[in-house]
Amino acid sequence: MADAGSASGAASSTPWAKQLSLAARRRRTAWLFLMPMLLVLAAVAAWPLFRTIAFSFTDAYLSDLSGWQFVGLDNYLYLAQDPQWWRAVGNTVIFTVVSVGLETLLGLVIALTLNAHLPGRGLLRAAVLIPWAIPTVVSAKMWAWMLNDLYGVVNAVLLALGLIAEPWAWLGDPVLSMAAVIAVDVWKATPFVALLALAALQVLPQQLYEAARIDGAGAVRIFFSITLPLIRPALLVAVIFRGLDALRVFDVIYVLTGNSAATASMSVYARQQLVEFQDVGYGSAATTCLFLVAALVTALLVTAGRVNVGQRSAAT
Repeated sequence: MADAGSASGAASSTPWAKQLSLAARRRRTAWLFLMPMLLVLAAVAAWPLFRTIAFSFTDAYLSDLSGWQFVGLDNYLYLAQDPQWWRAVGNTVIFTVVSVGLETLLGLVIALTLNAHLPGRGLLRAAVLIPWAIPTVVSAKMWAWMLNDLYGVVNAVLLALGLIAEPWAWLGDPVLSMAAVIAVDVWKATPFVALLALAALQVLPQQLYEAARIDGAGAVRIFFSITLPLIRPALLVAVIFRGLDALRVFDVIYVLTGNSAATASMSVYARQQLVEFQDVGYGSAATTCLFLVAALVTALLVTAGRVNVGQRSAAT
């Protein structure tokens, strides 16, 4: 009887052992496939990041990178007292909050519109993606001509409609320039949010909507009780990606307004220190702070998304 019990126990444990062995082999295979990508990522991302952080503790200059000296936290202390840096931080925060908020709202509206059964919606979906397909530098240069105060088409249209009495300096005025930069970025990036939201809308179970209509729920109630909670993960992904892009924005601002203090972002400020002033140590400190801010915001957004998902799971 003991031998029979031992044999049955060994037989019952064999499938588990096979499953564990199979899982281990799959993990090893996955690491083998990921290793080339990880090595390339370490070469093109991790090493430059490490070098940037290391230079931020030195007084290195671009003209003589070999003659640097270790200065500790001096670059970061000076950065904390630099009003131009804090103005760049404020510009970046304003740009990120307003642009990402508008892109999320407009992208959701566009996605809901394209998800409806409209004639020619396939052509509309392709047309909506055109701004996203245009390279950022090209679109920014195009808008720079359109927003020109002397011969730009934007002022011409507004003057023809009687909305303004004289041409506005969209890219020269400190107040208008930030609004113009945000508008260009919203025009460029909204299709990305719309595409992710539309993909989430396409896979929603229609049985939930049929049940809600049978229960007498209206369109607004259905949207806030069914549609929005179900597509929230996709919107969170869009917000994270767009938030990261907005925090490290450089190209659209630099093409439209250059190094103007009214719109300079943290990336524009860091580039000015690194390239124009050739202060590698101080510019590296600014770049490192930008990286830390982006990493912190990403961690907060991901954590907020997980907490929200956990609360919904507990409620159900």
